[in-house]
Amino acid sequence: MVGNLVSESELRKRVCLLFVSIFLTLPALCVSVACPLNFSLLRSKPSLDSLTRCHEILEAIRILQSDYFHRKGSFFPPSNSSFSCWNNLQSFIDQYDIRSSCNIPSSSISPSCLNITTRSQFELSLPISVLKPVWETCNQSLNTPRTCHLCQRALSTLDSHLTHQTVDCKAVASIYAASFSDLRGFGTAKCLFNIHVSSSLSNGKRRTILLVCFFVSAFFLLAFGLFFRFRHKMGIGKIEMGFASMNPSTTLIRFTFDEIKKATNNFAAANIIGKGGYGNVFKGVLSDGTQVALKRFKNCSVAGDASFTHEVEVIASVRHVNLVALRGYCTATTNLEGHQRIIVTDLMENGSLYDHLFGSAKKNLSWPIRQKIALGTARGLAYLHYGAQPSIIHRDIKASNILLDHKFEAKVADFGLAKFNPEGMTHMSTRVAGTMGYVAPEYALYGQLTERSDVFSFGVVLLELLSGKKALHLDNNGQPSALTDYAWSLVRNDSALDVIENGMLEPGPIEVLEKYVLVSVLCCHPQLHARPTMDQVVKMLETEQPISSIADKIDVDPIG
Repeated sequence: MVGNLVSESELRKRVCLLFVSIFLTLPALCVSVACPLNFSLLRSKPSLDSLTRCHEILEAIRILQSDYFHRKGSFFPPSNSSFSCWNNLQSFIDQYDIRSSCNIPSSSISPSCLNITTRSQFELSLPISVLKPVWETCNQSLNTPRTCHLCQRALSTLDSHLTHQTVDCKAVASIYAASFSDLRGFGTAKCLFNIHVSSSLSNGKRRTILLVCFFVSAFFLLAFGLFFRFRHKMGIGKIEMGFASMNPSTTLIRFTFDEIKKATNNFAAANIIGKGGYGNVFKGVLSDGTQVALKRFKNCSVAGDASFTHEVEVIASVRHVNLVALRGYCTATTNLEGHQRIIVTDLMENGSLYDHLFGSAKKNLSWPIRQKIALGTARGLAYLHYGAQPSIIHRDIKASNILLDHKFEAKVADFGLAKFNPEGMTHMSTRVAGTMGYVAPEYALYGQLTERSDVFSFGVVLLELLSGKKALHLDNNGQPSALTDYAWSLVRNDSALDVIENGMLEPGPIEVLEKYVLVSVLCCHPQLHARPTMDQVVKMLETEQPISSIADKIDVDPIG
């Protein structure tokens, strides 16, 4: 009897502490009071599917937080209500024990966003230039792809500004934006939280959010290998399956094939701006004058090309200023062209980093531009690893997949090889993919894939950016050489600055250049656990961290 009482007491304490971490509360005593969250907003229980239910629970919490923020001006409920809120949430779920089913990390719902808890604190922490676009674009109905895109674009800038401070702020921006729009409407929850809501009111006053079905989107189902097959009547009588009904559950635009042909001047050869094993990339102009890039996949089947569906799925699931933005897609079948699969993204006026370092647009980039590209790429990867839910491992970070806009802002692109990383998994065993010279050794040798595989690839790209040399190049004797070996040998001999390209325009301070070299070498460390995480990389690159503190981490000689 006594043993049972102790067990219940311990269980109560653990439940309380877990809910405290979820809602950013840390009371000295766990005194339960009535929960102020409006659980009547949740009308549909999360899926029984173990692969999606934890994410659905997080989205439900964000809806509750958005409603509470709108009513009270605070992101989180009082600390002494945490226990009752947890009980209410568990009672609503009731199909399974959340404690054992979902180890929900506090970072998933912004537990520590610069110690911000109220609207006034949040707005005082950001410049008006960042907040104003959100006020202007999100304070309207978000039911249409255009209004949603404008709001999301403003949020991406706000997200980026917060991510520069801490990656734990990723949910706060959407919660803040939701307070300006109508949570009763279909568009807000669909645009900001990727869920469906009811447009009706209860008693004319209360928001009624109907969570019809989390993650019904074919994007996410396809990610876990669940393929919907259906028939779609085409104008020419052809049957197309796969992506015909993808658009209803997303905010993406589904372009017609005629619109794509018009935008690219019928896929004119003069409009080709990139080529790869997947097919060609064309530049084009939409009917409203917007310049776009169109990635046309080749060798597609009637059921849809798996690489196409996967890439659309991944790009559509993320939003960040340093990730390429997806505008829409096209699936079609014609007598002449066969099965067409096309991805439409924003056009990057300055091409890729590879173009500027080694390609047709090669020129001597100044240090401020190189530093901007390095930081942007690091922030984009940090978002994939710690901001996206579930997290994403890119698997193919290289210079040609870092695109540059008109301001030389870096955009990580090409998600054809990306992998969703289920929560709680330390690594995945998968077939080796990527590009020689950029692939981490543990992945190349054993197929062991982790987020730090991307860190290694980022280190190689950073070395290319600093040195102007390719990942695999010819040395002074005309012999093939790996850039990582070259850089390690210089650092080992206390000649880190010799990595820097000769004649670099507007070179930065010596201590900054040396720090960047050491960070790049540390990212390329042959030992997996010796590499920093991407959020640590961002911090090292942004802050005035002493060189000695970085050098101390390079304690293993990869050569000798």
